[in-house]
Parts: sequence; structure tokens; C-alpha cells
Amino acid sequence: MFVKRRKVANFNNNSFLSNSNYENDGVGRWAGMMKMQCSKHKDCTGNVSAECLQVATNVTEQKHNVSREVRGQNLGLCRGFRGCTVWLTGLSGAGKTSIAFELEAYLVSKGIPAYGLDGDNIRTGLNKNLGFSQIDREENIRRVAEVAKLFADSGVVSICSFVSPFAEDREMARKIHKDADLKFFEIYIDTPLEVCETRDTKGLYKKARQGVIQGFTGVTQAYEAPDTPDLRVSTEGMTVRESTLKLIKLLEDETIIPKFMKEDEPLAELFVPEDLRAALEVEAKTLPGLTITSVELQWLQILAEGWAYPLRGFMREQEYLQTLHFNCLLNEDETLRVNQSVPIVLSVSEPDKKRLEGVSALMLHYDGRPVAVLRKPEFYFQRKEERCARQFGTTNRDHPYIKMIYESGDYLVGGEIEALERIKWNDGLDDYRLTPNELRQKFREMKADAVFAFQLRNPIHNGHALLMSDCRRQLLDRGFRNPVLLLHPLGGWTKDDDVPLPVRMAQHQAVLDSGVLDRDHTVLAIFPSPMMYAGPTEVQWHAKARMNAGANHYIVGRDPAGMPHPDKGLYADGNLYDGTHGSRVLKMAPGLDSIEILPFRVAAYDKSSSRMAFFEPARSQDFDFISGTRMRTLARNGENPPNGFMEPKAWQILAEYYQSLQKPQQ
Repeated sequence: MFVKRRKVANFNNNSFLSNSNYENDGVGRWAGMMKMQCSKHKDCTGNVSAECLQVATNVTEQKHNVSREVRGQNLGLCRGFRGCTVWLTGLSGAGKTSIAFELEAYLVSKGIPAYGLDGDNIRTGLNKNLGFSQIDREENIRRVAEVAKLFADSGVVSICSFVSPFAEDREMARKIHKDADLKFFEIYIDTPLEVCETRDTKGLYKKARQGVIQGFTGVTQAYEAPDTPDLRVSTEGMTVRESTLKLIKLLEDETIIPKFMKEDEPLAELFVPEDLRAALEVEAKTLPGLTITSVELQWLQILAEGWAYPLRGFMREQEYLQTLHFNCLLNEDETLRVNQSVPIVLSVSEPDKKRLEGVSALMLHYDGRPVAVLRKPEFYFQRKEERCARQFGTTNRDHPYIKMIYESGDYLVGGEIEALERIKWNDGLDDYRLTPNELRQKFREMKADAVFAFQLRNPIHNGHALLMSDCRRQLLDRGFRNPVLLLHPLGGWTKDDDVPLPVRMAQHQAVLDSGVLDRDHTVLAIFPSPMMYAGPTEVQWHAKARMNAGANHYIVGRDPAGMPHPDKGLYADGNLYDGTHGSRVLKMAPGLDSIEILPFRVAAYDKSSSRMAFFEPARSQDFDFISGTRMRTLARNGENPPNGFMEPKAWQILAEYYQSLQKPQQ
């Protein structure tokens, strides 16, 4: 028989002591009951006297110097005041705490201050002097509500997981927030009693059924389910993440947090819908045109396929300034910073700018054919020295990408784009050019629970393969069941002395065919971005694009986007960038919250075992670091590297390429 409501005299301590465990008003767990005693009166029996209830009257509320608006602008990575309380109520075993802590982890990962107030944790700290009498239970909820209000007022999303079985107590908690003009969301974790009992890992429901425990909510104590909760969540047949996503959607709909992209949501692509293509092609014939280069077509492909999401086109000046000075973009309401470390811009000459200024739209042409419409163009001056100094840390015109910038137009044009169709290069490699959405779908089909990406612009040797295999092992050791490798060589423009894409792809395939890498857990695809050789600045772009493609882990090695300094005598090591700075910057870069950076372990040729192995300083004399220059020299001369350095068929492909460069041109 349920006890409906507890407006009865307090139990005395002796009656409590007849039962060893009592329900915690938090997550439905039970705590050993403490004997209640007033600290002021030695003869106090535990019943609250009138004197004990005296409260201070000479109290005046003190106003903070810091407003909520100011807190919102300065706390967390995600600007704006987020303070509110999310109150999860439901039976013991319903899943409240699991969901609360999952929500807390999600919000913190997005740069939003959040804290979970759990019933057991509160009972062992703030409320450890409270029992389970009627008044103590009410006081437990009142204190929690007041603490949650303070958290919320400080700008934190306060997440409370308490059984809180009585509607009157929950309404009191809501009123405390309402009086402070703070949002309060009552979340009913509506899990059937029989399901909760199956999750009874401590056997508490069983003890309650046997009469060992009295006053257990759902068995001998009534639970007053909310009539009109702000959200009802059933955990039956759902994962913790699926249930948590419902709370995330509520907070997004209530504008507490921005709308973040979810893993299972498709990226917005910038291709014209199929049913509108014919109309756009007709319109294209009426629009003034602008011819773009092959590198600009590669950037158009990047934009259209969603690699640079949330960009909707070539950057306008506001976006350009954000990228150039902060390596980030602000979303539409300027609350969220998204990593975007490199400008994606379109240059125009002064004559073209004069010809096109004032038009509502223009058509982009490549190789004589229309490829995209650019809407509401915005023209602005390109200060090339400033751009190069900030993006590359140098303005040396012998740098190959800087040279392209200086040779480009004096103006930039930004605007939203509509691509007429998917960009193809017809080089026999288009099947490898999977879009971010296609990659995400492939990972789902493979049932990947972790995706770790590795970018190369060079051939693969067995040291790279060792690194990738070891990363998969680390993820398996951490509990992932099916980590999948995204082997993702850069496929856009590279400098003249880099190995061409077709050679690299054939070499990568040979590595997979040989079994050096596990084909069943690897996706080989092409990343269509041009290479800028911009060091740590560019490395952030490489990681952000892979994050958009569904990768949640990223391997970064030494000098991943670097090159020799054009002035070879300027630095002792001869390089434009410090080889360690790329990985170090990635670990600190804002806006890369959904991807974990995996450190690169240095591999070298172990002469003692004739294989590539992780370098051990203690026996450094056993290791041989085979440089790229040495590798190219061996290949050109028709010599082989040491056994175990590279898969033989992959080496043959590379050697044939370098030897072909030695042959006289016909």
C-alpha cells in the first residue's frame, strides 16, 4: 500500500534506526541513516524545536557588480548567458543520473559551463545532516533548489538529478527559480517501474518488496508523476545518448544553447537542388561571369561539399577578418566560435571588380563552363602583405602559395554560392573523392564507434603504418569496439616537387593490398583541399575539415603542414615552422571540441630488428632516421631502402616515378 503524502508528524530517530537503509531523494539510491541531533541542544531528540527554527532577520540581499550579460560574454567558449536549471525527476533506476552526467559532458565539451548536482553527492556533503523525515526531505529539495539557483545565476547550466517524488517540492524548486527570473525545466524520466526493477543492481527494489526497506518510492511510497513536465523522456529501449539528445534539443529550442551539429545529421551542402537546376542553368545564361582558376575550383569544391561548414560561400570581409585575426568564425547570433583558421576567398582583378560591382549575382566559370552562382557579391580590397603575414608568418614571395597570392587579383569577392553540380576532375580518382556526408554514411555502415583520421601529402612508409596501427590498438584498449582509420591524403594543389596525387594513391593502394594496413578497418579517400604550407595555422584547418567528415580522433605528426624556409640559412633547422608546433597548437585551438588530438610517436628504422619501430632514446645508436631527401635519392638512383622500411610494391611505384623524372623529355 502506497503512502500518498507525508503530511504527518515526524518519525523519531528510534523508528529510523529500525531500518538500516533509506531512500536518497537524489537518484533513488539508499544511504545509511544517520541519527539526527541538534548541535545546539544536548537533549534534542531530533524533532525540530521552535528555537532551532529561528532564522536571521538582519539580512539584506547584496547585488553583484557583474551582470548576467557580462557573465555571458566572458564565461565559456560559447558566448551568451546560459544559466538555467534542468531538473530530472523519476523513479530509482530510471536513468536520471546517467542522462544528467551525459548532458553535463556534452555541454562542457561545447564550451558551455555546466554542473551536475547528484542526490548522493549532495547527501554526502551539503545535506549530510539531513535524514528522511518529511521536513528533512523538503529541506533537502529546498537546499538543492537554492544551490541550483546560484549556479544558474552564475551562468552555469545546473543539472539536478533527484527522485523528488512529490509535486509540491518540485513546484517549490520551480518557484525559487521563477522568483529569480531564471529558467527551470522539469524533465520527467518516465521509465516504467518494471524496467527500473530490472536495473536494480543493488537489490533495493527486492529489499523493499521483502519489507526490509520501508518508504521506498514506487513500492511503499507513492511517486507523484508530473502532469505537464517540460519534457518527458522514456529510457526504455533507448541508449543514454539517445535520451540525452532529447534534452539537448529542448535546450536548443528554448535558445539556452546554440544548435550544434549532431553526429547523425547531414552537413549542409551548397549544390543547387535537383528540381531547381534547370531554372538555375537558364538564369546562369543571363548573369555576368567571372573565370576562376583550378585552385579556386578546388576551394569551390571544399565549400560545396561541406568541408568548411558552416561557411555558405566565399568569405565576405567580416568572415575574412574573423579568420585572419582569430582563426575562428562567429555564428549568426555571434554566440559560438567555430574554428576556421585559413581564409577561403576568391580574388578578382580591378577591371573585373569595376565590371561586376553592383550586380545581384554572378556566374563562376571554369575552363569555359559555368560551375556556380555567387549571390549578393561583396567586393573588398585584398591587403596581400597583411594576409600573408598573418596566415603564413612570412611574406617571402619564394613561398609557393604566397607567390600565388601576390599574383592574384587586388580585390576579393565574397558571397553565398550555389554549385550547379558536383565537381569532377575526370582523372580516374573521382571515386576516391568522397564528400563529408558520404564518409559519415560509410562510417555508419561500417558500424564505426571511433574514426581516427591521418593526413598525408607524402608516400606511406612502414613507420606511418606502425603509427596508424598503434593508434587503433590504443582506441581498442580504451574500450572502443570498432575504430576505423580514415586514410585521407590531401588531393588539391601541391608544390611542384611533391609527389603527384596519382602516384601517391597507387602507392597507398599497394600498402593496403599488401596487408600492411588492415583494409577491413580503413577507408581510403581524397581530401580535395589545396595545400598551403601554412604550418600550425593550416593544421587547424586540416583537423576541422576531418571533424566535419565524422572523424573524432586526429593523428598529427611533426611539421604536418610545413616546408623548408625559402631562405634556407635563416633558421638552424632550415624549416619555416617548428616541427612540434602543429600538434601543440591543435591541443589548444578553439572550436575543435568534437575531435581528440592523438599525439604522434616518432618512428625510425630499427637496425637491430630490420623494421620500423618507435624510437627509444636509450638505444638511439640502433635507429636510422631516413629523411625524405635520402629516400628520394635512393629512388632516383634505382637503389632500395633497408628491408622493412617500405612495402616493396609501394616502393616500386615510388621508385618508378622518381626515375621517370630523370628521363629526358621527348
